[in-house]
Amino acid sequence: MFVKQFLMSCLSLLTVVVLALPAANAFSKGDSLTMLLMDKNVQIDATQAVNDMYNFKFDKAERQFRWLAQDYPDHPLPYFLLGLSQWWRMAPNIDDETYDEAFMQYIDQSLELAHKMYDNNSENVEASFFLAAGYGFKGRLLAERKSWRKAASAGRNALKYLEGSSNQSDLSPEFLFGDALYNYYSVWIPENYPILKPILVFFKKGDKELGIQQLQEVANNAFYTRTEAQSFLMRILAIEEQELMRALQVSKYLAETFPDNSYFHRFYARLLYTTGKHWQAEKESLQIIEKIDSGQVGYGPVTGRYAGFFLGQIYSHKGKFEEAAKYYQRAVEFAQQSEDLESGYYLFSLIGLGDIAYQTGDPKTARDYYKKVKKDAKSSHPAHDRAKDRLKGLKS
Repeated sequence: MFVKQFLMSCLSLLTVVVLALPAANAFSKGDSLTMLLMDKNVQIDATQAVNDMYNFKFDKAERQFRWLAQDYPDHPLPYFLLGLSQWWRMAPNIDDETYDEAFMQYIDQSLELAHKMYDNNSENVEASFFLAAGYGFKGRLLAERKSWRKAASAGRNALKYLEGSSNQSDLSPEFLFGDALYNYYSVWIPENYPILKPILVFFKKGDKELGIQQLQEVANNAFYTRTEAQSFLMRILAIEEQELMRALQVSKYLAETFPDNSYFHRFYARLLYTTGKHWQAEKESLQIIEKIDSGQVGYGPVTGRYAGFFLGQIYSHKGKFEEAAKYYQRAVEFAQQSEDLESGYYLFSLIGLGDIAYQTGDPKTARDYYKKVKKDAKSSHPAHDRAKDRLKGLKS
């Protein structure tokens, strides 16, 4: 668990810094890609492709990335972007291994070309960016797949090349992105995982508050790294910092800007529900269910179990038990489809179904649901205690 969190946090220091490359290339003489990235028309085309990727229009985005690969086959940029597109295909359900092979092939191609650039000039900031980001992404996926030894090796390489690409924020707001995430996570990791302190002792000390400020600046002012910065800012504010209203503002923007990105969509619905904006959470959750039922790209059972649970809760509080039971049941089915029977959304949906059965005069069915929760939930899970208490109440 500690290794996985460390590697995932390393990714937070490295992810998509490659999209800051126009600023770097503007200062690197003699690079053939410099002219390409300084061409306004090509820049607009590339930006649209990145936006298409974030909006889950993968085929459209990847056509543009392959065009770059055709014209610049010896540069890591297009292959990294193609790998990044595979990563976002995985994002709605990171346990789905469908895209692993393509992801690894593209990232390895990018790393191979970046190593050639680095071997020619070890002070090449661009090469360090690609190497740090490539190894960071590779390490995270390997950690997700529990290939701990390979993940640790990739993580060490990522941190090695990070040193060569840091402290460049004076060139452009884009370069502030890496510094921002380093400042935040280099403090957050040892605060939350003291066992990792010895690993970080050789790295410069960060500043968590400064990191958040810098990340906000990138989210407001950067051109290429804007969306990635907003995505990380949303997650940090919501999960690590518990600043839910600030997180909700960022989430709302992302969900509205990229309405077909299921990851952003479900995060927005989650924050709406958590902050008590239930009528809006209901609207977004119903849209999620509709997109799942229509087979929209990226919308599947993992996203569905969020929406089903929220709707079950909302309709239950309204006393609309038939509707509540319908969506609790869908949440259960989605969790079963994704084979995640330990998630709170699954377990508390079963409890919700039990509560509805009890309230509508069917204590036998209620008991069956509570017993199922006790069976499926670990004894340390809050749902286990909830089901245990419910069963005691039925006996009294």
